[in-house]
Amino acid sequence: MTDYHAERARFRWEVPGRFNAVLDIVERRARQNPHDLALVALGRGGGIATTYTFRELNLASRRMGHALAGLGVGKGDRIFLMLPRIAEWYVAMLGAIRIGAVPVPGTPQLTSRDIEYRIDRAEAVVTVTDGDGAVKVDKIAERLPTLAHRIVVGPAPSAAWHTMDGLLARASDAPTPADPTAADDMMLIYFTSGTVAYPKMVAHTQASFGLGHQVTARYWQDLRRGDLHWTLSDTGWAKAAWSKLFGQWAQGATVLEMDLGKSDPDLILDTLARHGVTTFCAPPTLYRSLVVADLASYDLSRLRHCVSAGEPLNPEVIRIWEDGTRGLVVHDGFGQSETVNVLANFRCLPVRNGSMGKPVPGFDIEVVDDDGAPLPQGDEGNVAIRVEPERPVGLFTGYWRDPEATAAAFRNGWYFTGDRARRDEDGYFWFEGRQDDVITSSGYRIGPFEVESALVEHPAVVEAAVVGQDDPARTQIVTAFVLLHPDAEASPQLAHELQDHVKRLTAPYKYPRQIHFVTELPKTVSGKIRRGELRERLRGTAGS
Repeated sequence: MTDYHAERARFRWEVPGRFNAVLDIVERRARQNPHDLALVALGRGGGIATTYTFRELNLASRRMGHALAGLGVGKGDRIFLMLPRIAEWYVAMLGAIRIGAVPVPGTPQLTSRDIEYRIDRAEAVVTVTDGDGAVKVDKIAERLPTLAHRIVVGPAPSAAWHTMDGLLARASDAPTPADPTAADDMMLIYFTSGTVAYPKMVAHTQASFGLGHQVTARYWQDLRRGDLHWTLSDTGWAKAAWSKLFGQWAQGATVLEMDLGKSDPDLILDTLARHGVTTFCAPPTLYRSLVVADLASYDLSRLRHCVSAGEPLNPEVIRIWEDGTRGLVVHDGFGQSETVNVLANFRCLPVRNGSMGKPVPGFDIEVVDDDGAPLPQGDEGNVAIRVEPERPVGLFTGYWRDPEATAAAFRNGWYFTGDRARRDEDGYFWFEGRQDDVITSSGYRIGPFEVESALVEHPAVVEAAVVGQDDPARTQIVTAFVLLHPDAEASPQLAHELQDHVKRLTAPYKYPRQIHFVTELPKTVSGKIRRGELRERLRGTAGS
């Protein structure tokens, strides 16, 4: 995209009646560019574990589709899929989607209780997992009446399990049915992170993610044929569908995957350099750790474009990354499990550090009040996506089997994202916080992000989370949880210094009246800070 305003003016969603993301993207690429690399999978140390051309990946997905059909899996059947960042995750995902089955991805960090809740709620008929996951599933399998088949990557722990290798070895790589799904058939179910209530099921169609994420890859990630794209995200997070599947392949790019354990900044930077990654996406949590490393010691000359999503990235982190990589600007983007990328900083526009950017072509987005009335520029309000008179592609159909939650999110012609922001005179959106995260103190409404960004600008601070603590006099007081640089030492003197630092950078009433120094911050799988858990800690209901 070279002209943002012209592209928005001419953009139109084109959705065929029949569409299947695997057949219409992967299989098409296998015909047009069979020898182009689709996937490079790395092991724990960063070495290549396996590669797939588009032809090889297409044939593997055919075999998986036939294997599932041979077990009786059909269109609309749910498959709970819990695998680490390995090539088999792709084969299982694509095999299910190509026959119209509906994967329900989950992170390997889930407990047996989490798994039981998801399989039960989704009424999954099959689970695909690894050896560690099989142990968790076996603990609760007898309480799951819909679970008919268990598939494991690796050796079978018991006769109750099929091995994925065994199923694939016996399966045909002949074409599967040529027209299995309509564009509005359900393709994926993601569970929300559940930081406030039990996780809800986010339902996406073949079109909403298969077609919708093409704008994610084309406009925000700026992908093209020949790119090697790496996104650091767990396979159980919807960000995996954002940046590891169809949008990237529709643009002809190669996806890099790595079986990454605990995030190691030096290993990540070495991998970027050694494999010649050209486009990179990571959550703010990881960028904050990467900028502490010695960026100049790595050859990142082939890296041409960097993006971030999950939560807005603090301006100071963007500045340090740009300085350390000789000019690479991180382009923030915004979206949810419920959407594709809907706000972004684009390469054809000036980046305003800390901003969410502008609406992606195909989306009409406003800052509105609780009734859906657009607010004046500069006023804080709800980030909402217009759904009437035309509903954009790239938006979920609703919370599956939860009409009350769906009705609460869709009202008065808008989808309310639950995020709050303001829009400046040039149309850039600025994040203020989740609706539940905004702090009310002495009559002021304070977004945590601005305070967190001020704290991170201090050289002693690596990361910060800000929440409201209940206070009888002020309603709430601003309270910060701070993760320090290894060379810094927690002390009352440093706490006072940080308070004064925030007062200098932002309105004095926003400074944190309490500061807690911590060794880690609680986060969701997607890297978002669990501010609700921090609020509970302050109330004394979840430990100190």
